[in-house]
Order: sequence, then C-alpha cells, then structure tokens
Amino acid sequence: MILPYIHDKTFKSKNYTSNHLTQAEYDDCVFINCDFSESYISNISFLECEFIDCNFSMVKCKGTSFKDVVFNNCKLVGFPFHDCNPFLMSITFTKSQLHLASFYNLQLKNTTFKACKLQQTDFTNANLNGSTFDNCNLDQTIFDNTILEKVDFSTSYNLTINPNSNRIKNARFSKENALGLLHVFQINID
Repeated sequence: MILPYIHDKTFKSKNYTSNHLTQAEYDDCVFINCDFSESYISNISFLECEFIDCNFSMVKCKGTSFKDVVFNNCKLVGFPFHDCNPFLMSITFTKSQLHLASFYNLQLKNTTFKACKLQQTDFTNANLNGSTFDNCNLDQTIFDNTILEKVDFSTSYNLTINPNSNRIKNARFSKENALGLLHVFQINID
C-alpha cells in the first residue's frame, strides 16, 4: 500500500483521540500541542518531523516509523516504541515524560534524552551504545541485558543498573549516581 505523502506542513492544536491522524508519510512536518492519547497511529511514517507539547499517552503504534524525529516537551506515558518499525529508527527526546514507555529490543545507538522523566521505562535488550541521558530522572528504569557502552549518565539521577547483567564498558557516571551500580549487591554505604 502506497501512503499519501505530506511534506512541510504544521499541525497545531489538533485532537486525534477520536479523529485519527491520516495514515500517510509525513516528511519535515511539525506537530504543536496535538493530542494523540489512546489513538491509533499505526503504520504511519514520520521522517524529520518534530512534535512539540504533544500528548501520546497510551497510543497504539504498530509498524510506525520514526526517522530523525524530535519529541520536545511531550507526554509519552506507556508509549510502546517496541511495536514501531525498528528500521532506521532515530529519535531525540527533550523535556519529555516517558513513564512506563517500552524500548524493548530496539537499536537506539546515539539517542539523546535531555531533561526527561523515564520512571519505570523499559530498555531490556536494547542497544543504547553512545547515547546520552542528560539530567534525566531514571527512577526504576529497567536496564536488563542492555548495551550501555559509552553511554553518558553523568548528569542523571535515581539510577540503578546491575553491572552483571548489562554491558557498561566506557559508560560515564558521576560519583553520586555511580552508587546506583552497587544497589544490586545490597551493601550499605554511609
């Protein structure tokens, strides 16, 4: 099926909860203050798009493509990124809420998360090699069998990572958040 092509268009203050976004290929589009919560955006392609102040809570996105996409100040609670098309997936997050989101088994090399809240977000089996978590809240974030080599965690907080079940070679930590690497050993540090 060939999708309609929509290029260089701005969508502002649209509500897609009942009137779903048209299934298409969106190239270089901007979405501002749009509500996608609990909607279906499955099999849509986003290329070089930006989402600003949008709500994607509990969205359904089977087969959706995100290539060079930026989420700025968006609410992505429970977003199942693992259901998206993984081919050439490239996303950046700034000041976004990603509580309970899932990045299970995805290739996310060099991904940037800046000033994001990632409580209980799942990165199991993901490859985050070279990524940056800049000033992010990682409370109860799940890293299990995750490639975290060369990841910069130095400004993030509430971090708990089991070094025995993740690859963390050359990852960067601050002195404060490095204590989150010892949590698994159940030792007390005063």
